[in-house]
Amino acid sequence: MSGSPYPHILLALAFGYLLGSIPFGLVLTRLTGGPDLRAIGSGNIGATNVLRTGNKALAAATLLGDMLKGTAAVLIAQRFGMGAAIAGGLAAGLGAFLGHLFPVWLGFKGGKGVATYIGVLLALVWQAALAFGVIWIAVAAATRYSSLAALVASAAMPAILWFMGYPAEALLFLIMTVLIWFMHRANIARLLNGSEGKIGS
Repeated sequence: MSGSPYPHILLALAFGYLLGSIPFGLVLTRLTGGPDLRAIGSGNIGATNVLRTGNKALAAATLLGDMLKGTAAVLIAQRFGMGAAIAGGLAAGLGAFLGHLFPVWLGFKGGKGVATYIGVLLALVWQAALAFGVIWIAVAAATRYSSLAALVASAAMPAILWFMGYPAEALLFLIMTVLIWFMHRANIARLLNGSEGKIGS
């Protein structure tokens, strides 16, 4: 059909995926002479595992990179008209999130997605990103479990977005939240049996 938005939306999804699949943690640790993240700690490529190398600055840079690739995917897709502004941004955000979780360059074994989730949220509804931060800080301060804080904050986002009047975004983040919980299934098991590591331990 002439003028169909679907090719543009698929382009936004593919663009977001490629951007999201950049493994900042792995790249930065390699560039600074650090170990292969997949061979230490949890084997994860995210900022938490980078922190296990003892390099706090590198962990912060990884967190920022993983977050901003989600933000950039949405904003670039919207700016260059990859589909309608809303649909293109949503597709690019989902693509970036999936790219981080399942990067083609690493055999589809990526990170757990929290930073990229926040980055996409920041680009789409920044007020909800602030709410995520507040919830995360409150739960982390009360329990000292980073994983639990991320799980609770992500679980709250679809409802918060819905009540803020963003139904399309609420649906997107419902899907992304399910994936966040799936990627944290080992953490959930450790939380339930009391063996999950606490912040600062």
